[in-house]
Amino acid sequence: MTTLQIIILAIVQGMTEFLPISSSGHLVLVPYFLDWTDQGLAFDVAVHFGSLAAVCIFFREDIKSLIFGGVQVLGGKVKTPESRMALAIALGTVPAAIAGLAFASWIEVNLRDPAVIVYSLSGYGVLMWFADRLGRRERAIASVGYRDAIIIGCAQALALVPGTSRSGVTITAARILGFERQDAARFSFLLSAPVILLAAGYKFVELISSGTIVAWGQLGLGALVACAVAYVSIEFFMRVVTRVGLAPFAIYRLILAAVILYALV
Repeated sequence: MTTLQIIILAIVQGMTEFLPISSSGHLVLVPYFLDWTDQGLAFDVAVHFGSLAAVCIFFREDIKSLIFGGVQVLGGKVKTPESRMALAIALGTVPAAIAGLAFASWIEVNLRDPAVIVYSLSGYGVLMWFADRLGRRERAIASVGYRDAIIIGCAQALALVPGTSRSGVTITAARILGFERQDAARFSFLLSAPVILLAAGYKFVELISSGTIVAWGQLGLGALVACAVAYVSIEFFMRVVTRVGLAPFAIYRLILAAVILYALV
């Protein structure tokens, strides 16, 4: 990969990881339409660590609270707000972790295709639009229960399919459950942190065990760019979703699906 390719793909990853428009879908489409070779495992690891760093920095107070809650859980205290949230995040992570171990390799081989992205972009785009327009707005993140966490976690597992969007499908699920837009987004981003960590860590182990020669300088550049862009993307999304809602992103998904379909036909 050239330096320009690394920067462009890192920008795409950082920009789309936390917008409900599917980062995996864009990372398939950009090389496809520019006729680039697949960016490879090492790059995926680097930019995902960059995205994870952005979440941890932006939601640093929430992350501290979750760590404190996790310590409380280990100490047997499971009824404090911090411990309940830590348990909810842990429970919500389980479905995606199981699905990733069971199906990630098959999906990587069989579903990284623009035609699949057309269906997932448009289908979940319509669902997201209706969930945002019709969903109640009466629940705050503090009211997240274990049942909520499992339902949203199961939705997160669907994001393994390119074009779905982890943030899009989890925010949609949270809106259906009646959470305020900002609180739905906040829980979605916090829920993404352990999954990104697990996925990136798993890929890192694969990378090291494969004996592949790694250009650490280039990967560091990709991670840094992805982190900076992802941070700005999170801030932008939190502002937009609070004031406008999810409609602009649903419309973008439908337009992009139509463009891809036109290009394929």
